[in-house]
Amino acid sequence: MDDQHRAENGKRSDGTAVPAHPSVLDSVVVYAAGAVCRRRARVALPPGGRLRLTGLSQVLDGRSLRARVLSGPPGTAVTEARLEPVAELRAPDELPELLSRLKDAREHESAVRERQRLAFDAIAETSALRAVPPARRKDEPLRRTPADAWLELAEFLDERLTRLQLRVEELTEELERAEHATATLTDLVERASTAGPTRPVETSATVLLTLTTPDTAAPATDTAPDTDTEVDIEVEYGVPAARWVPAYRLSYQQGSDTGQLVLRASVAQRTGEDWTGVRLALSTADLDRRTDLPKLRSLRIGRSQPAPPPSGWREPPAGLGDLFTGYDAVGPRPEPRRHGPVPVTAAVRPRPAHPAPPAAPAAPGAPRPSSGRPGGARSADEPLGFAGYGGPPPQPGGPLPPPAAAAAPAPPARRSRAAHGAIESTQVAFAAEYGGAAAPPAPPAPPAPDATLLDYPSLVLAGPDEPAARRGTLHPPAPTQPASATGATGVALTGLPLPRHAVPPRASAGSFDHRFDAAAPADIPSDGTWHTVTIGEIPVTVHPEYVTVPSVEEKVYGTLVLANRTAQAVLAGPVEVTVDDEFLLTAALPTLAPGGTRRLGIGVTESVEVARRTELHESTTGMLNTSTVLDHRVHVELVNRLGHAVTVEVRERVPVTSDTEIRIEERADWHAPAVPSPECPPSSRLWRVELPPGGRAELDGGYQIKIPAGKAIVGGNRRN
Repeated sequence: MDDQHRAENGKRSDGTAVPAHPSVLDSVVVYAAGAVCRRRARVALPPGGRLRLTGLSQVLDGRSLRARVLSGPPGTAVTEARLEPVAELRAPDELPELLSRLKDAREHESAVRERQRLAFDAIAETSALRAVPPARRKDEPLRRTPADAWLELAEFLDERLTRLQLRVEELTEELERAEHATATLTDLVERASTAGPTRPVETSATVLLTLTTPDTAAPATDTAPDTDTEVDIEVEYGVPAARWVPAYRLSYQQGSDTGQLVLRASVAQRTGEDWTGVRLALSTADLDRRTDLPKLRSLRIGRSQPAPPPSGWREPPAGLGDLFTGYDAVGPRPEPRRHGPVPVTAAVRPRPAHPAPPAAPAAPGAPRPSSGRPGGARSADEPLGFAGYGGPPPQPGGPLPPPAAAAAPAPPARRSRAAHGAIESTQVAFAAEYGGAAAPPAPPAPPAPDATLLDYPSLVLAGPDEPAARRGTLHPPAPTQPASATGATGVALTGLPLPRHAVPPRASAGSFDHRFDAAAPADIPSDGTWHTVTIGEIPVTVHPEYVTVPSVEEKVYGTLVLANRTAQAVLAGPVEVTVDDEFLLTAALPTLAPGGTRRLGIGVTESVEVARRTELHESTTGMLNTSTVLDHRVHVELVNRLGHAVTVEVRERVPVTSDTEIRIEERADWHAPAVPSPECPPSSRLWRVELPPGGRAELDGGYQIKIPAGKAIVGGNRRN
């Protein structure tokens, strides 16, 4: 026990301290929410094989801690990695200068506010000054007060109030300046990096490693290996407070069929450590997503059969309680000394809401009732509780308590056969005591643990301090409180506002995950704000086209048709468009899958003009004029005033009907979209026109609607 206690406190068996070595952050992989950091340290192989690495983030997830040996003597490996917090005392000069300045600013603001309050109190006291005449004696005539005294008193009050009012104005201006300085410093502190120390006493995270080599049979032997031998160790851990969104910059030169699309990610992190000169990678995967395969149960037709017990689970082994016999023999752990009076409490059962009827007189020689009845005393072998503990006991001859609430048994998933037998005997004893009919015990159901007991990575082994029914067995961990949004334990950046047109990577990646590696080391401070990092270049094919819908608006819009010819997806996000080295706008780039093609709008092009005219001719046809013919004609004119040829796509629309008596005939050379979309529904019709520099084009189209003579189109026969 002594050796174990010293080892737990960072010491070897000989009492010497475990050597501590700093680690350097080498690479970071940022996921959709969270990140995985890898630190490296090259240290000399310590005697005994135990060492401590410092510099880890305080908000790391202890479940994700991993360590391995990258290089060193053959056979060297990490057999244990334990996360241990270490308290550190900071000198005042080690704290950030912003914190000391903010403290001084708050003290100055408080002092100015107090001086302003005293000045207001002085004004109130001066304003309350009044001349009080002396008490008049008996039979003394009235005395006149000289006017000069009243005037001198008024002048004194006026002069003093003037000085105090000027002082209040000065203090008010000084207080406004102090409040502004305090607010400015507070904002700077909130935006500053959280990597440095912020309190005089802080807790830093360290990892205690145990190494084994072929030269050392055990990690704690007295045989010391060669201290000149160095090993390269890598420590990996996950941090929750990190996220990223993609951003792009598109450069295009007119006349070229290719463009330069640069991926620039916006990364934010508040992990308590600055990422300086790290190899950065971005992933769209979910860091906390489960990776186990789902089970597809078979469907059988026939007689019902009991479900087979799930594999991978078994009841606790026999004799598990004997494992802690030595621990129980030592006695209870001593209580820590408390300062001040210790409250004395007692467990008192509350009085029942409805008093129980008086018990029937017992026969001579009959046993006394147990404590379950009013006025009775509990026997030595009586259970401590029953259903509804704290409420009224069950009445004689009344219904028995439900088995699910009896005697606080262990959960069904962890209950052994002995526990089932104890519960059944307890129910029979209750039935015999209160006069109820003892129902025959039902056969015990096979154990059926829930899904939480089969999640082995998250189960926690209950220690000897747990209740006897739990210790030595695996249980789901107790729920923990979420970290504070402003505390030193980190923040969840889910509430951080996204940049304009930004889309979370999980929303745009779909069912596939992608990883992007930065081409150069990156620097990202731990301040919880967005920082732009250039990841790399994605070659895309760019073809300019112009689109117009003259039936809605007689304007021509410029677009860039992007084609992704790489094996890597382009996620949705904001893109800064630059044409001929001139910035145009920041647009929203849609998700571009490998081999996909999407259109990106860049605004109205004033140099390409469009005009549209429509005509309607209504006539009748048939031998008895039984049909009405509505002839719609569309005329579109295009003019190109640019210095280069352009391709214009003109979009029109035709009516559709589901009535068999209505016929629609088109008379134009347009065509329907190959793949209908929300932008181009099936009723759309397209023209594609090539216009040379200064060229002009005229397009004629139309359609005829034939309806019965006695009917009319809802909304009028004129459709344009």
